[in-house]
Amino acid sequence: MALIRSILHMAWMVITVIPWTLAVLLVSLLSRRAAWWTAVNWFSVVMWGTRVILGVQFKVLGFEHLPLGKSSAAVLLSKHQSTLETLLLPTLMPHPLAFVFKRELLKVPFFGWSMARLDMIHIDRESRTEAMKHVIEQGCRLLSQGTWVIMFPEGTRMPRGHKGTYQTAGTRLAVQSGAPVIPIAVATARCWPRKGFIKHPGVVTVSIGPGLPSAGRDPKGLMREAETWIEAEMRRIDPEAYPAA
Repeated sequence: MALIRSILHMAWMVITVIPWTLAVLLVSLLSRRAAWWTAVNWFSVVMWGTRVILGVQFKVLGFEHLPLGKSSAAVLLSKHQSTLETLLLPTLMPHPLAFVFKRELLKVPFFGWSMARLDMIHIDRESRTEAMKHVIEQGCRLLSQGTWVIMFPEGTRMPRGHKGTYQTAGTRLAVQSGAPVIPIAVATARCWPRKGFIKHPGVVTVSIGPGLPSAGRDPKGLMREAETWIEAEMRRIDPEAYPAA
């Protein structure tokens, strides 16, 4: 049954992404911000299919920690376990998001073409110095325009119950721009595996943490604080993924 559900869900994503890609491309000619919300509509359609077809339900904690106001800035630092959070988080946020991602993703048919028309931060991972400079420059610009920047500080999807090395690009941007850091823990891999095709019904939890002020902070210290909160929260929302102490 899980295999059949997963095939149907993949078909749902493929069928719906084509008209939405065309819509994003057309709307982007008028406004990139409007194109973003058009894309979010597709994410919502995918999440509907995730609930109805796959039987995955979402539990979201900590909405009250998100900054208020149309001009409020934020740098979101999220745990990364699967594709699910990249599709789900935009549907939860009151501001447009700018993902920081590798440039190669722009070559993915339809999805990558849409991403290319949105105001995102795509980087060349082979040049770390230039990539960092690009993140800071473009990130500060986007934050000043009311777009929140979201990054996965471990750099890649981590297997359930594992922790990667947290990089400081996100906190460097936060300190440079003065925006607070919002740590986010996600227990998505219990239903949507990191690399596996077959998804499983169940409940996934997303927990949004308290904002961490960045003014006058050391990026490394700020990242350690965000990392500590995320990893502790992961053990709270998905305790069976971690061995007993």
